[in-house]
Amino acid sequence: MATPRKASVRFRERVELLDFLLEVSRVTSETLDLDKLLANVASIVKDVLSYDLFAILLYNEREQGLRIRYSIGHREEVVRSLVVKLDEGVTGAAAASRLPVMVDDVRQDPRYLNALDAVRSELAVPMLARGKLVGVIDVQSTRLKAYSEQDRAMLRLIGARIAFSIDNARLYRRVDRQNKTLKTLAHLSQEFSSILDLDELLSKIAATIRTLINYDAFSIYLVDSEKRLLRSRFSVRFDERVTVDNIPIGKGITGTAAETREAVRVQNTSQDPRYIEAHADVRSELATPLIVQDRVVGVLDVESQHLGFFTEDHQRTLSLLAPQIASSVENARLYEEIATREQRMDQDLKAARKLQHVLQPRQAPEIHGLEIAIRSRPAREISGDVYDFFEYGDEYAVIAFGDVSGKGAAAALYGALVSGLLRILAPRKRSPAMLMKSLNETLLERKVDAQYATLTLALWEPRLHQFKICNAGAEPPLIYRKGEIIKPHAEGVPIGLLEDREYEEVVHQAAPGDLMLFFSDGVEDQLNAKQEDFTRGRVTRLLKKHGAATPKALADAIFADLDTFRDGTPITDDQSVVVIKVH
Repeated sequence: MATPRKASVRFRERVELLDFLLEVSRVTSETLDLDKLLANVASIVKDVLSYDLFAILLYNEREQGLRIRYSIGHREEVVRSLVVKLDEGVTGAAAASRLPVMVDDVRQDPRYLNALDAVRSELAVPMLARGKLVGVIDVQSTRLKAYSEQDRAMLRLIGARIAFSIDNARLYRRVDRQNKTLKTLAHLSQEFSSILDLDELLSKIAATIRTLINYDAFSIYLVDSEKRLLRSRFSVRFDERVTVDNIPIGKGITGTAAETREAVRVQNTSQDPRYIEAHADVRSELATPLIVQDRVVGVLDVESQHLGFFTEDHQRTLSLLAPQIASSVENARLYEEIATREQRMDQDLKAARKLQHVLQPRQAPEIHGLEIAIRSRPAREISGDVYDFFEYGDEYAVIAFGDVSGKGAAAALYGALVSGLLRILAPRKRSPAMLMKSLNETLLERKVDAQYATLTLALWEPRLHQFKICNAGAEPPLIYRKGEIIKPHAEGVPIGLLEDREYEEVVHQAAPGDLMLFFSDGVEDQLNAKQEDFTRGRVTRLLKKHGAATPKALADAIFADLDTFRDGTPITDDQSVVVIKVH
């Protein structure tokens, strides 16, 4: 304050009072930091009123009560746990009536909530802004009749002026938190999906969620479907790693979330029979299932020492994050498993082959306006070829076809990473060129040594009956139309190789009967016993010969001719064919 006043001073001049109130308005409007603002209010009140206990209680609509947000002299356990309902205690009475309440002797008032045995008098003044209750300023003294009518009037004037500042600060904090949440959500899926080390990923998830929800404990459990268990994979408590017990699916709060496939929010764990006590001081809990492809893979669980701490906003935030977290955790978990198994040679490769069978489409999807056939086989146990389909209703679909450098488990895993990133990024990028650029930048953020991929993206728009094609180092598809072969001209640098790359796209206006053929270089580079290549020209001749047939017939014809050509010679590279016919 510019001119500190002792509590005993009374304003003799109207001008002096106005100056003081202007100073109150200035001090309380100069910051939107709620903690700093409330400290300023305590200092302002101390200048004009004597108190032994001071508190600012803010109204919580969800709890329909008042919580102490700032205090001087109150016991910590009271500040932490007390919720004053409206019309309860002196402060509740002030809040309910929206009028100041002054008690000369609290021992004679049954409403008094004992904060300190020595307290004798209390003055509580409600704060109102925009016609709604913001909170209550409460002062208590160890002296009988410590407060006068003039004190009540003064505190009421102060409350009237600071109510708007407190309400604005709370609104600012809420908007700031919402903006932070939205900004975080916008970046998390891309950031999480680029981390393949599971421990690093889980640490990142825990730290990121902490910026959104100030939890006291955080855990991620992964499902052990064989034993119907949730196995603890990562847990922190007050920023320290801890070990927690595994939980049977269906038991406890987390087990219930896994079984019901829905988030479970508990406001008071002591009153919920499902709660399994691990720490005596846990008061509230929020468990969110992690689901990938309609399969529960784990549960994310947060806990707090405070009653009713987790809100609907918290639950909504975690529910929005859960799909990205689940996908990233599953990818990182698969990467961890594959990296370990690859060292075990044949056994590991067979296991990876099974995983790839789950991750890559084995049957042609049904995409509006198209008929599709797929044929693929690896040179080793698993393939480094990449192909996937992303359909978004009848509006558009993205067809991805490419090849990862190298062979074996590392190439397959990098291909799975590319497919996973495409699944996340494709809904946001209607342009194939922008999608390719974003994919390249994301791969380079977590660059894997000696790994890159060639890729072709084709955006199919049924209403326009056209393909938009973007290419990154791959051979573009061949298009058959009424006996003629069309070769779209699209070029670009492989993804995951160089930074700051721009990609172009070309438009192919489709006609009914058009047949588009994608094939990996393992097809044209296949060798026979004379060390001769199968060649792209031979593929082109097969396309002309079978271009009027069904996609499946063409794919089968290419693989049959490959086998005849190689005549027992080992497959030299992964071989994949995708054939698309326009209805």
